[in-house]
Amino acid sequence: MTTAAAARAHARAVVREQWESAARTAREEDVIDLLLVVSELVTNAIRHGDGLAGFDAVAVPEGVRLTVHDHSDVVPGVAYGSGALPTGHHGSGYGWPLIIRLARDIVIETRDGGGKTISVLVPLRAVPGPSR
Repeated sequence: MTTAAAARAHARAVVREQWESAARTAREEDVIDLLLVVSELVTNAIRHGDGLAGFDAVAVPEGVRLTVHDHSDVVPGVAYGSGALPTGHHGSGYGWPLIIRLARDIVIETRDGGGKTISVLVPLRAVPGPSR
């Protein structure tokens, strides 16, 4: 993966091919949240992490686990924040608050040889079926 668009396409394909089934379809609003988190993580790696070193999306029963590798050892302080949006409009600073609000199990680890790995779980819910 080299772009956020390619990562989003891959994540959407993982939902369709691995998470969904004949009996289960993901809620569209959850897929939109997933794609937003993918965009933010990949864009942050490109802009602030000295480039994207790797991306993966894996279906798990609860949703999709995203893993992003970059080339920077710097862990953004806001990654452990409250998820509060910045006050006023500064044109940036919204990415990590959105990730914190939309994802779970956020883990940031430095990698041997440099860089870091960010892993998050984006929950997915199934479209409710007919009442019985």
